[in-house]
Amino acid sequence: QVQLVESGGGLVQDGGSLRLSCAASGRAFSSRAMAWFRRAPGKERKFVAAITWSGGSTYYDESVKGRFTISRDNRKNTVYLQMNSLKPEDAAVYYCAADGAVYRTPSLNDDDYNYWGQGTQVTVSS
Repeated sequence: QVQLVESGGGLVQDGGSLRLSCAASGRAFSSRAMAWFRRAPGKERKFVAAITWSGGSTYYDESVKGRFTISRDNRKNTVYLQMNSLKPEDAAVYYCAADGAVYRTPSLNDDDYNYWGQGTQVTVSS
């Protein structure tokens, strides 16, 4: 089992920045791909970014590429999402997710993630 707790959400102005953190506990964090997803009001949960278990490769949705950066610190069992140049359309509940398998290339599909945090709200004012 892996437990995930997100933090760092809040209210920010259009063009501002936030850094989300996801603290993990449990088994084999450093062996699992990690991802961030988000759900805007009235919409389905969508992929945002993912990172390999080693941190060597990252993947982004086109809508956030160049503005968001995913990273991880396996010594601290934590994954981060640095969000810059935020836009009103980035407002959503952001969820951290851990791959159900180990040593696997990150998936863009939320079905492949077995472990989820409770989510953290990001609000962007225009």
